Amino acid sequence: MAGVLEQLIRQQNRVVHRDLKAMELEAAKEILAEVFRVPLSEVDEMIRCRFEVEGVDPKEKGLWPQEFCLEG
Repeated sequence: MAGVLEQLIRQQNRVVHRDLKAMELEAAKEILAEVFRVPLSEVDEMIRCRFEVEGVDPKEKGLWPQEFCLEG
């Protein structure tokens, strides 16, 4: 019984951790949108372009670019 309870607690902790990370990501994107005065869709594009330049798939390792550059 204790083993099952421990598994449920671990699973719940993972879900909470993922939700917190998702909230942090959204907050960071909103801050970038405000700083650069662009829509959220453009922030997503900036992030996507940065990973293409670096040759890194953002979904692979969960890495973020070290810097952002607003062109144009």
